[in-house]
Amino acid sequence: MLTAGAKSVRSGRRRISIMLVTILLGIMMMAGLFLLLLGGVGFIQQKKFFSSAPQEVQDVVPDTMPERFAGQHTVGWMMIILAFLFMVGAMVLGAWDGIENDFTFWQFFVRFIIMLLMLKAFDILFFDWVLLCNAGFNFFPHFYPETKAVLGHYLFGYNKKTHITHIICGFPLSALLAWICTLLVK
Repeated sequence: MLTAGAKSVRSGRRRISIMLVTILLGIMMMAGLFLLLLGGVGFIQQKKFFSSAPQEVQDVVPDTMPERFAGQHTVGWMMIILAFLFMVGAMVLGAWDGIENDFTFWQFFVRFIIMLLMLKAFDILFFDWVLLCNAGFNFFPHFYPETKAVLGHYLFGYNKKTHITHIICGFPLSALLAWICTLLVK
């Protein structure tokens, strides 16, 4: 039999490992989101991938760009498929791990909401602030030189209503996923 102290240590380690898995799954979703952006903006290069960009950026982006190398668009579509596999796979792995570890509804809920909030924070801080508002890593201007003149700090927050809506919708979505997962726990 384990002493109370040993049980406490084991319980603490389990909570840490659960949180580390959750953070790694969130990072996996972020990688998927970045692949989605890179595939659409960098390789497929069609204006429809700028539908969520500020109007100033949409106004200067051409409808389509010629392929820089043979198969460029195919590579982009493959990246987009891989991106969806990363993001859906992270959710499935999170659910599977929780089922295997007999998570409660609240443990599932917290895992899913943390993953979704990490993804949204990555979207706001990295995509919007770094890449769009600060032309970070010369990302957009590298693929679309005409965007260099319109990118700037004034763009930050252009889509705040969308971000708020996504955050609010993340809570019932996490609750729904948690409820479905608890039905599968033994």
